Amino acid sequence: MVDFSKRYDVLVIGGGNAALCAAISAAREGASVLVLEAAPKFYRGGNTRHTRNMRCAHDAATDTLSGPYSEEEFFDDLMRVTGGNTNEDLSRMMIHESKDMLDWIAQQGVRFQPSLGGTLSLGRTNSFFLGGGRAMLNALYLTAEDLGVAIAYEAEVTSMDVENGMFLGATVKRPDGETYVRAGSLVAASGGFEANKEWLEESWGPAAKNFLIRGTRFNRGTVLKMLGAAGVDQIGDPTQCHAVAIDARAPEFDGGIITRLDCVVFGVVVNKHCERFYDEGEDVWPKRYAIWGRLVAGQPDQIAYIIFDASSLELFMPSCFPPIKAESIRELAGKLELDADALDKTITDFNAAVKPGTFDHMQLDDCRTQGLAIEKTHWARKIEKAPFYAYPVRPGITFTYLGVRVNKQSRMMMADGKPSANMFAAGEIMAGNVLGKGYAAGIGMTIGSVFGRIAGREAASNARNQHTG
Repeated sequence: MVDFSKRYDVLVIGGGNAALCAAISAAREGASVLVLEAAPKFYRGGNTRHTRNMRCAHDAATDTLSGPYSEEEFFDDLMRVTGGNTNEDLSRMMIHESKDMLDWIAQQGVRFQPSLGGTLSLGRTNSFFLGGGRAMLNALYLTAEDLGVAIAYEAEVTSMDVENGMFLGATVKRPDGETYVRAGSLVAASGGFEANKEWLEESWGPAAKNFLIRGTRFNRGTVLKMLGAAGVDQIGDPTQCHAVAIDARAPEFDGGIITRLDCVVFGVVVNKHCERFYDEGEDVWPKRYAIWGRLVAGQPDQIAYIIFDASSLELFMPSCFPPIKAESIRELAGKLELDADALDKTITDFNAAVKPGTFDHMQLDDCRTQGLAIEKTHWARKIEKAPFYAYPVRPGITFTYLGVRVNKQSRMMMADGKPSANMFAAGEIMAGNVLGKGYAAGIGMTIGSVFGRIAGREAASNARNQHTG
């Protein structure tokens, strides 16, 4: 039973990877820690439940990684996917700290498996959790509990007391009523606002009604709004987010990784008017998969269709829903309720533009088109081998990038430019410091783990100084 009358050294709001890393880190520094998770126990962990891997710099191959991934290469990849829209000092620090994270995470009971290959192309850069995100979470929760961390589920923060950048306490709504929690330091690790459709509509307009939320329904941004109202500086664009193309048949919330589609590079993607709208073969999939949600969001009715043929069916991890199948392109158009003449012309024109090359689905190849308004620059093969397949896709929002500004100690910065007295942040709620836009596979877990460990350590030190000051 959680003792809510006690004044804790560190209060952690959130229950995912960043929150647990912060709680464990603070507890290992000797702090008393309370974790408030808004979700019921079964749904604990936010978006971490649906993750699979983490991207960390490392100097050599390991049992689960096929080769080295230097800090500079990691930074170059980050600069490429964000278009330079990142805080370079914080990003370089995060990447340097990530070199320790695989060992540190393993010390907290998390186990890894050999990396997956194929379309993902992550065998060298990303470590995969044995059992996936839920197994990782279970290990972190077990370690936190063993360290004496108190954990309250269905505990939603409804208001905060913050005076001149100092956190004093929070009102918490629980099934048995409201309670008030006091703490020496705060770590906010409560995610973004992607499950708040009304907030999404403020920036995206009516298009947001057609968005699907890949993760938890509990990430509504309430803590982020409270912190902004309390004078914490915000960073990021509310329309920037980790958004991928997911199966349009997925549920509105919590579809997770099994609704993601990794077959874009093997076919063509058309909108409801049967028009291609972007280069499907621009780069290897882990560096480009997260642009497709925004691309589809910009299409009429926020819907698109991935079209491919039998030659590509075995080359990617499928959705949990079967692809729509037909013996001809015209029949496929009918099943998709698309204009058969228009789709047939798009595919015919595409096939005519394909140049000879050596297809290699494991890396950038020389299979391309020539003469189209939008060229396909790699993995371009004629779509001609029956049966033909399609997946309908919509924007799947993973997490939003608007968040709180932090410094290298994960301390929140106030709007007046001064650091907060005792408030820290980790994970998606501060990801906009690193991710101004774009995404590369596994970076969200890197942000959560690195800044979570720092936030917990610094929050514990801050609380200890209050005791001795």
